[in-house]
Amino acid sequence: MAVTDHVDFATFMEGLKKRNEGQPEFVQAVQEVAQDVFEFIADKEAYHTAQILRRIAEPDRVVSFRVCWEDDNHNIRVQRGWRVQNNNAIGPYKGGLRFHPSVTESVLKFLAFEQTFKNSLTGLPMGGGKGGSNFNPKGKSDSEVMRFCQSFMTELYRHVGPDTDVPAGDIGVGGREIGYMFGQYKRITNRWEGVLTGKGKEFGGSDLRPEATGYGAVYFLQNMLKHSGEDVEGKTAVISGSGNVATHAAEKILQLGGKVLTLSDSGGFIHDPDGLSQEKIDWVKEHKTLRRGRIKDYTKEFPTATFHEGKRPWSVAADLALPCATQNELDADDAKTLVANGVRAVSEGANMPTTLEGVHVFHEANLLYGPGKAANAGGVAVSGLEMSQNAGRISWDNERLEVLLTDIMGQIHNQCVEYGENSGKVVNYVKGANIAGFKKVADAMLSYGVV
Repeated sequence: MAVTDHVDFATFMEGLKKRNEGQPEFVQAVQEVAQDVFEFIADKEAYHTAQILRRIAEPDRVVSFRVCWEDDNHNIRVQRGWRVQNNNAIGPYKGGLRFHPSVTESVLKFLAFEQTFKNSLTGLPMGGGKGGSNFNPKGKSDSEVMRFCQSFMTELYRHVGPDTDVPAGDIGVGGREIGYMFGQYKRITNRWEGVLTGKGKEFGGSDLRPEATGYGAVYFLQNMLKHSGEDVEGKTAVISGSGNVATHAAEKILQLGGKVLTLSDSGGFIHDPDGLSQEKIDWVKEHKTLRRGRIKDYTKEFPTATFHEGKRPWSVAADLALPCATQNELDADDAKTLVANGVRAVSEGANMPTTLEGVHVFHEANLLYGPGKAANAGGVAVSGLEMSQNAGRISWDNERLEVLLTDIMGQIHNQCVEYGENSGKVVNYVKGANIAGFKKVADAMLSYGVV
């Protein structure tokens, strides 16, 4: 091969923006990875010659389709659905499905790009993908959600499969939605296959999957603290979100001897100065999942807590912060507030919840900062283990899976330390995660030649 002229970072980003106009979330995600990877590959000619980064930043394919369904009043409704298959160099495409009005092609491309490196870090054979729809399940009846999910899978089924692409849940897609979609896939194909993860345990789901993302984010946090000679025990934590990830992160913080002060949803946040007990966490789980209620109702049940309408929890002083809601929920001003309040470590339970400006604030303050592609990889790790159990027609118990999850999160932390910049006790976990995740995918792509 001829030697390729090296494109600098600014030129690379300029080209990316031109090719992806109107897609700010995707551009942000690529920029965050590329700024670290460019330094790593500066003297590695093979990556330049094969245009590896340019190829990873272009999805293998983006599938877009119409989803028609009928509401309870017999009105025909039309939504838009997508599946972004970003890269399958190290395994079948793997990543969640998101049902939310904010879903766009840009959001899904960013999530699929991030998923590629997150899956790489787990050490499991999984490529990166993401999908979803601008359908909003909130306020819909079970029958309406079922009809939408069945229509969505009727379009999606031809693009997925146990050795091709294995979706999971994400925002707006929980056990109910996975069950409806799996049933439709089975009905259409007449095959029982592990084509979705996050399934109910009655039909191939895995123990620990509901807990995995939240638990994993805390395990990563615990590893960061231990690497710096500290521990979770005795520390206070602020957590955003009140869904699956946030409540299980709160649960694990409590189990490790910490104290959780906040949870939130789109309406605001609750501050409980007494801390969330297991009883309180269980109430939130039931209230949000079964009753589909709002977090503000927490104060009616537990009156010592206060509700702060339209606000995020980052103003509450704490030692630890875990953003577990959605992308870009924590900006530079929020980051400065956390730093001023003495926060010691941040572990992201959501995907890219901190803006680039916020990340810079954390780095300048020498905080322990665990980016989502590393810290929240626990969910997809256990999804990968669910795929293994489905393929072998076996089932592992909760105890074995928690050991495996703990080991995987420890290995991810060690990779970040290996490739991150060490300065005393401070590790650049963003750089470490980006380079470690990139290297495995890039080396696999080099092995295949230009295909």
